[in-house]
Amino acid sequence: MAVYALTGFSLVSLLSFGYLSWDWMKPSLVADVAMDPMEKSLPPAFTRPPHIVFILTDDQGYHDVGYHGSDIQTPTLDRLAAEGVKLENYYIQPICTPSRSQLITGRYQIHTGLQHSIIRPRQPNCLPLDQVTLPQKLQEAGYSTHMVGKWHLGFYRKECLPTRRGFDTFLGSLTGNVDYYTYDNCDGPGVCGYDLHEGEDVAWDQSGKYSTFLYAQRVSKILASHSPKEPIFIYVAFQAVHTPLQSPKEYIYRYRSMGNVARRKYAAMVTCMDEAVKNITWALKKYGYYDNSVIVFSTDNGGQTFSGGSNWPLRGRKGTYWEGGVRGIGFVHSPLIKRKRRTSWALVHITDWYPTLVSLARGNLSNVPGLDGYNVWPAISEGKESPRTEILHNIDPLYNHAKYGSLEDGFGIWNTAVQASIRVREWKLLTGDPGYSDWIPPQTLTNFPGSWWNLERLTNGLKKSMWLFNITADPYERYDLSDQRPDVVRALLMRLVYYNRTAIPVRYPAENPRAHPDFNGGAWGPWASEDDAEEWEGIREPQKSRNKKKKCKICKLRSFFRKLNTRLMSNRI
Repeated sequence: MAVYALTGFSLVSLLSFGYLSWDWMKPSLVADVAMDPMEKSLPPAFTRPPHIVFILTDDQGYHDVGYHGSDIQTPTLDRLAAEGVKLENYYIQPICTPSRSQLITGRYQIHTGLQHSIIRPRQPNCLPLDQVTLPQKLQEAGYSTHMVGKWHLGFYRKECLPTRRGFDTFLGSLTGNVDYYTYDNCDGPGVCGYDLHEGEDVAWDQSGKYSTFLYAQRVSKILASHSPKEPIFIYVAFQAVHTPLQSPKEYIYRYRSMGNVARRKYAAMVTCMDEAVKNITWALKKYGYYDNSVIVFSTDNGGQTFSGGSNWPLRGRKGTYWEGGVRGIGFVHSPLIKRKRRTSWALVHITDWYPTLVSLARGNLSNVPGLDGYNVWPAISEGKESPRTEILHNIDPLYNHAKYGSLEDGFGIWNTAVQASIRVREWKLLTGDPGYSDWIPPQTLTNFPGSWWNLERLTNGLKKSMWLFNITADPYERYDLSDQRPDVVRALLMRLVYYNRTAIPVRYPAENPRAHPDFNGGAWGPWASEDDAEEWEGIREPQKSRNKKKKCKICKLRSFFRKLNTRLMSNRI
């Protein structure tokens, strides 16, 4: 009975939002045979390499853009997407660091050791230094490279900083979230510091400026001081719309009729970010870049529903492997696109931007073998089939194992207690604990039929650790087909086994008290020396040449910092 009520509710609600006009049932446009990641299609013959602006927003929900039926005003994003190519089969990662690492390296997080959680401020961890980054490849191709915004790929050593990883300039924060005006970030009680950096220096003088405005102004300044005759790459990683929910009052006033306070503030932040994108686009035109430019817009993960975000009508939220956590807002806007003003259903993943943009820049990919991304420019620009047929969403061996999972449940192929998810053509498999699994409507809506929520309670009560969905036919993940299609389940489990064999050890070291901002002038920043790194990362094998005396010194040093941290915390409490 609940299923019938759910179906009826879905039709009524989706008609009211206009979702049935979306061609969710359209057959997959991916190729039947997988291509090698390095089998790249050549970019079109531009007269010169295009200027590239990559805009990444933080925690913006799938529903939270005008052209997805949102009540939030995003006129700039709507116009840019309408005049370009909307990517409606576009996937990202469920949290911050994994999406950013895969964008910058073109590799799944199991191939960089970042498959568990995020890089936390006090961890001696960062994007592996042996990875050749996207900006480094663009520098090789003759590009000027600039980053503005949130890094969140580690900073415990100077070698980890954006300016050491391929960016000529950097203005932004190193940690995961900061105050939009003061740029303070607290990583627990009493562990607070300032986090806004200009290059490798702390930008104390910029405090008080709203970050969304500050970052857009910096992009305009970069464009004004550069020559449009020389190729440029600008990575704009807005802090917006991550918590804390802060926005100039004039933007909040526009949404004064919204009853939900968090949604009201969140909506204001989205609209403010939309205007920042408008100013960046205007600067591209004013300074002569636009006609030879490619603008890529992407979210980094699903919206956080208890902080104002909405992924409706998708299931789940940020931090989960349901569609609401991993299906992103994405589009490309460029005068260089051959087939504009359309929606693409080609399968695209955030790792694909690395080979796609390097190919557009006429860069060399031959010396970066083993990329997990594909060049999808022909699919975007010309409407050709995507070379991608599958996506490994992730395998996280450290995440809490599902209570009811087992190797037996995985046909002896895979332990279903392990958190993992994979998409192969139209099929999506999840094992372990995928995360909070509700369907959450925009907070401005009320009086939903109980059957919708009752079905979710029933699903949670089934003691499951494995789900299978036909995402092409069922994008809302309502109908689990794992019992009906064991043949598909076995095939996808085998793919998980294949990927797991290629995974490198997880990089997730313990936090170190030396990272405390009080030891670094009150700001978050690099704190470890090159000699420290090997011991504190906690993942590398100790070298045999190290003698006992040196190990003893290290033990004493660790003990000293543990005691010091305990005293600091007790004094603050």
